[in-house]
Amino acid sequence: MDVDSQPTMEETILVGDDLMMGPPSPIIPPEIASHVLEGVDLCDGILKNLFLCLQINDIEPFCQDELAMYKQCAEKRDRELRKRLQDSEQKLGLSMPLNDAKERASQLETEVTSLDRRLILASGLEGIEGFRQRWSLHGRLTDTKKRLESLKQGMENRKGE
Repeated sequence: MDVDSQPTMEETILVGDDLMMGPPSPIIPPEIASHVLEGVDLCDGILKNLFLCLQINDIEPFCQDELAMYKQCAEKRDRELRKRLQDSEQKLGLSMPLNDAKERASQLETEVTSLDRRLILASGLEGIEGFRQRWSLHGRLTDTKKRLESLKQGMENRKGE
């Protein structure tokens, strides 16, 4: 196996804020959590090692391996969870009674509207707190829109009801 063909981390010093580069981890609705989370590596062991390293060393430059491993694990976990969330919503759209599916779609649309409004309000916040709120809300809004889209796609793919 060629070592050069392996993906490499850039040679920079990672800090905790680097874990906020992509979208935040998706929020899993309780009603489908057991199905969505089943068999997914939640990275809790790696996170525990990262916290232990930070507790011992006090600063991030001494915990580069742990930060890199957690970042990689979390990105993989979040991709898998997003895919499973969308698959679950599509299956619900296909299999739920039609009125229940329409009600679920209505709830998701209400959530999208609420998140949109909260994101607009958060745009007035400055500094790191404003950034964190916008980052979190934008990620939730994107995930909720994709869940709604998947649910509607499942509803459209029903066999003539």
